[in-house]
Amino acid sequence: MRVVHRPSGGPERTLATDVDVADSLLGRARGLMFRRSIPDDYALVFPFGRPVTRGLHMVCVPFDIDAVWLVDGRVQRATRLRAWRGFGRAWGDTVLELPAGAADGVDPGDRVDLVGAGQ
Repeated sequence: MRVVHRPSGGPERTLATDVDVADSLLGRARGLMFRRSIPDDYALVFPFGRPVTRGLHMVCVPFDIDAVWLVDGRVQRATRLRAWRGFGRAWGDTVLELPAGAADGVDPGDRVDLVGAGQ
């Protein structure tokens, strides 16, 4: 599976090829906590059934990340969260956690798709 950014005015690019899906209660609760690092081509995807305001915290995450909130594959918000003390909230039915810098250039209104999901 890959995470692909499809900006409205430019060429598509792959944000991640090493993709984990946090689809269990424990996986969602743990997220990236207690990991020392993540690979440059990594994404942790949190799929939810419907869009609501979703929050992320960086407690016990010792490195910065980029977070992207999506509704039906459209970016609602993309931001950098600081190690240990970062917090973000936005409307979404899917949330992505990526290495810091991976979501540079990802803007609200762009598409971000999971390619190869369910195959």
